[in-house]
Amino acid sequence: MDPITEKAKKWIDAGRDARSAHWQAALESIMNVFDPYLEVGKLTPVQALEEKDIPVFREALAVVDLSPGLPAAFLPPAVADKIIPPESALELQRIESGKPSFKVIVVRPGKEQRIVCAEISPHAGKPGVDIFQSGALLGTYDFEDHKECLATLKKVLRAHVWEKEKWRWEEFRRYTVNWFERVMDLGDASVSVEEDFSFFHSPTLIKSNRIDAIFTLIFETFRKRVSHPDERLEARISSIRAIGNAGEQAAQFSELAEKTVVQLLAVMKDHGLVDFGAFTAKEDKQYKQEFERTVRKIVKALAPSG
Repeated sequence: MDPITEKAKKWIDAGRDARSAHWQAALESIMNVFDPYLEVGKLTPVQALEEKDIPVFREALAVVDLSPGLPAAFLPPAVADKIIPPESALELQRIESGKPSFKVIVVRPGKEQRIVCAEISPHAGKPGVDIFQSGALLGTYDFEDHKECLATLKKVLRAHVWEKEKWRWEEFRRYTVNWFERVMDLGDASVSVEEDFSFFHSPTLIKSNRIDAIFTLIFETFRKRVSHPDERLEARISSIRAIGNAGEQAAQFSELAEKTVVQLLAVMKDHGLVDFGAFTAKEDKQYKQEFERTVRKIVKALAPSG
């Protein structure tokens, strides 16, 4: 007996409704398959999206605000249509057969996993959210349409699956960078965020001030990019590392680093995230110092010896 089936059996033996027990087990099994492809703390499509799927994903990405340890999968119709709750569980039937389903599944890991399954399809007759733990249906939310479902999804996730333990620096870092990436991906500064958990919005989380927070976010965003570079960035870095002249190599790295900082500052300015004109004289001085220091940090991170 595989572990998921054994888990469902234990839940049923403990008195759980067999329908919810089997459905949670199925959802956990699905997330186990997708887990290697997910980035914790960020909603991730489980496969390449078709053009018609992108608007729904963008709507979801704007509102699915996750604490940093939560895996979350966006399932387009090609996958979601095949994931169907038990026929006898009428309360879990949210979309008619043949209609394109869009699901968001979020897991809160732990000894007793909690799992949220949201049907957010514009075609759903009963869009909504179902919450499971230990084989039991803990709660269910039904909405009139998918817009109302999406508008409430952030609150549901915040209430039921956000990690309540005290966060470490790494978790504040991941949460803040993931928020900033959503802003860039969507070109929209209004994406959902809990400002008390973002060091950009609350610099006291890193025992610092807003200037330091700006450049910390820039460096951490760059560091994440370079750890998993796209083809263009990887090719650029490789070409510079191949330069035999140390002085020219350093100049090229410095140019790339400065360009990166300027581009990310421009994002902040264009989306109204920072009012650069409101800096005090002291902040202006610190801004120039942190700009130069961040360029040096990026160069050090890029250099072969860094």
